[in-house]
Amino acid sequence: MKAFFVLFFILITSSVYAQFPTLGRQDVGTRTGGTQGNVSNNKVADFVRPPIEDYKIISIKNDTITVDTSLTIAKDYKFNYLRKDRYGLLPFANTGQTHNTLVYHFDKQSTRPNSVAQSRHFNYLEVEDINYFYLPTPVTELYFRSAFEQGQQLDAFFTINMSPRLNFSIAYKGLRSLGKYQHALTSTGNFRLAGSYRTKDDRYQMNAHWVAQDLLNQENGGLQDVAIEQFTSNDEQFNDRSLLVVNFEDAENILDGTRVYVNHHYRLLGKKDSIADYSLKIGHVFNSEDKFYEYRQTTANDIFGEAFQESNFRDRTDNEETYNELYAVYNDKDLGELKFQANATYYNYGYNSILIQDVDDDGIQERIPNRLQGTIIAVGGGYKNTIGKIDIEGAAQVNVTGDFEGFNVFGKASYAIAPDKIFSASILSNSSPAAYNHLLYQSNYLNYNWNNAPTYENVKTNTLSARLEAKKWVNLDASASTISNYTYFGLSETASLVNSFQTNETINHLKVTANREVTVGKFALDATVTFQNVSGEEGILNTPDILTRGSLYFTDRLFKKALFLQTGFTVQYFTAYNLNAYDPILAEFYVQNGEEIGGFPLIDFFVNMKVRQTRIFFKAEHLNSAFTGNDFFSAPGYPYRDFNVRFGIVWNFFL
Repeated sequence: MKAFFVLFFILITSSVYAQFPTLGRQDVGTRTGGTQGNVSNNKVADFVRPPIEDYKIISIKNDTITVDTSLTIAKDYKFNYLRKDRYGLLPFANTGQTHNTLVYHFDKQSTRPNSVAQSRHFNYLEVEDINYFYLPTPVTELYFRSAFEQGQQLDAFFTINMSPRLNFSIAYKGLRSLGKYQHALTSTGNFRLAGSYRTKDDRYQMNAHWVAQDLLNQENGGLQDVAIEQFTSNDEQFNDRSLLVVNFEDAENILDGTRVYVNHHYRLLGKKDSIADYSLKIGHVFNSEDKFYEYRQTTANDIFGEAFQESNFRDRTDNEETYNELYAVYNDKDLGELKFQANATYYNYGYNSILIQDVDDDGIQERIPNRLQGTIIAVGGGYKNTIGKIDIEGAAQVNVTGDFEGFNVFGKASYAIAPDKIFSASILSNSSPAAYNHLLYQSNYLNYNWNNAPTYENVKTNTLSARLEAKKWVNLDASASTISNYTYFGLSETASLVNSFQTNETINHLKVTANREVTVGKFALDATVTFQNVSGEEGILNTPDILTRGSLYFTDRLFKKALFLQTGFTVQYFTAYNLNAYDPILAEFYVQNGEEIGGFPLIDFFVNMKVRQTRIFFKAEHLNSAFTGNDFFSAPGYPYRDFNVRFGIVWNFFL
């Protein structure tokens, strides 16, 4: 951290000399007679900041947006630990803990297995989460938000164009929060370095980043039954959550990852301007990521079953992947964009030892291997074009060699009904292996050892989606999915311990989400509602039938319009259902059908302000629990958000 801040301030002090001056400064000369000119004795150099439209954010898909420092209700939704709109997610009690999923999205396009410890990936920055920039002057953003009890969260970001063709950014997002409950401390860090470069003739372009992340959570196994009774009794002495007894206070888990990513291409044919008749470029993508997930505990606990070692043990899972892709993209003004690509992924997942279990009833000695290791080679392509008023795009990929089969087919068409009204429809068909920790897992706890790689079939998903973007009408999303060979964690019937399962029945998932904001004078109402329906095998994919969120707020400009004020209430509600439970050993959620959760509102009050480029946020979360108590728990007794007052600030500085 010390090295980061030293480098951060060195970059700020030197940035004024590195930024290209043609966009960043204007010289204004004055004469005593009123005629403008360049007279050295009377010359005054005034700095004029370029318009905000010149500050560009470029995504990995090459989509470009402008740096936005406005204060809207969408910014309020994103002012949280994830810095994303958490609609459809339910956060645990302490900042930095995981989130339960209320709304499911079946849009996976990868043909490889998912990584281990998915509940730790909400704040794990993926390739698509890293942006690149084009800026006339340096930009700094500092994000601060209070945490629970002892601790804070901070996200410090700095980016600069060293020249018009070379951009560099550095950032660190850190959190430490003790939490209100026993043994629930969180400590996380996301450090990222990113850069982009292009030659003067634009023939060669490159985006690259390096990211190092560590996400540590203390685990307590949830509240004991007596503690849940004390909590729901509304006894005032238990308003101090640290008095509630947890299952254990000697465990923690951590997800640690480092990634190097390079995406570069060279244009062989065509001119650099976008209206050229044709162009041909070849490119290469390199992505090497090394993760490990570890669960460690001082003393084994009976709630997870028997253990090989009774004290001071660590379950470590390594997950290494190296991805290389070669691609060629041909662009034609009439034919559109055509892409061909081939990629190879080397994977190495597993453990340091082989586990040989006792002989079963059939006299067979089961052997749990220690590695899933190999190389997947896949080929595919894509297409984009505009035909009349319809934009079409598609992509396909299939694994041709390797131990994991898989394919993905995606197609989308968009039509602009009007400049502010766009309708789109898409189709997705995906076949991919189950996640690594479903296929193979080893642990000190006997129950958490399995090898399903030889028997599990690919998870096959088919999804039809439609979307209407029309702010003056309604923003509407609808999707219908069928999932075969759905894989999940659940409780075994015999021992009631967590295990991996795969169903043979097809599951159907229907989802419709509508959003509309209505403004009357200085008041506004932003409302979102989601309807979900699941059919097929019951008790496997549990979702609330209805989830809704509404914000009623007031905005005004005060103090001669120097301060922008935004204040109001946000209410979230979902129908009662069997919310998934959390397992700290796997860092995964599992299906439970013994207890329904939900059926009451969650109410927040907020006051947000903006002064120039500084945005100040004040929020009182979960007001109803302050007056009516809270019985909001998942099956194993993990508490969700209590009443709390939060404060934070986002400061943007344009040099």
